[in-house]
Amino acid sequence: MKKSSNFFAYIYLFLTVTFWAGNFIVGKFASFYEIPPFTLNFYRWFFAWLILAPFTIPEILKNKDYIFKNYKLFLILGITSITIFNSIVYYSLNFTQVISGVLMISTIPVMIIFISSILKIEKTNIFQILGVLFSFIGVLLIITKANLEILVNLDFNKGDITMVFAMFSWAVYSALLKKQTYQISQLGLLEVIITFGLIFLIPIYFIEYQIGFRVNLEIPFLLILGYVVLFPGLASFILWIKGISLIGANRSGIFLHLMPILSAIMAMIIFNERFMFYHILGGLFILSGIMLSNKKVVNA
Repeated sequence: MKKSSNFFAYIYLFLTVTFWAGNFIVGKFASFYEIPPFTLNFYRWFFAWLILAPFTIPEILKNKDYIFKNYKLFLILGITSITIFNSIVYYSLNFTQVISGVLMISTIPVMIIFISSILKIEKTNIFQILGVLFSFIGVLLIITKANLEILVNLDFNKGDITMVFAMFSWAVYSALLKKQTYQISQLGLLEVIITFGLIFLIPIYFIEYQIGFRVNLEIPFLLILGYVVLFPGLASFILWIKGISLIGANRSGIFLHLMPILSAIMAMIIFNERFMFYHILGGLFILSGIMLSNKKVVNA
């Protein structure tokens, strides 16, 4: 039974990271067509909410007391995953390469371990602490392009800096998701998380609209919206929750290592992006951090 659970978890998680890898590519396309990032994210989750509503509203109403009792947890889950993470990723891709973004996002598994330790969800060890340190150095090398002058002058690419916030936001979400078992189904849980996330995303959408960043309802927007709603929106979130429920947050996080590989290949083929020296150097530190964070301490 355990082997069967592992197999299905691996399938779920592989599809999850494949769809998320495509999300970076589509997010880059959105920047080319000047689609406002918060607007895209709002419509992504608004339509996802509508699609799920007929299947989840009865269950949510039935469990409303449980949901209100745990509203603080659901609020944090919604803000970190729906409001912050996806919005910032789309925003960041207006200014940075896909390769840089996904390399930094690949540190999330290490950050999950770190945050799980801080929140006392899981214990940590010396190797995981070293893993966090190495991963942080790797991210710093990518942000600074391995150029000390950029660090001294604080002349960072704002897309790289905001991607760091996205990275920590998703790590907090993933760690907290594992904190307890849930009284509602996985679809119901996703709808609740989307609902709480939209509460804070709606005013940001209207602010962006009032500033003058408005979307044109043309074919590129509709195709991009269709992808982000159905695949990285609904399918990936459902599959991610299923994967974590079967094998846990730490083991699930390992699958995120595939995302930079898939996204980088897509970016090189579609956008002619290239791996630079600082990508390789930063990637080596991140890889070292990942390997260290998954090393087990052998008790004598």
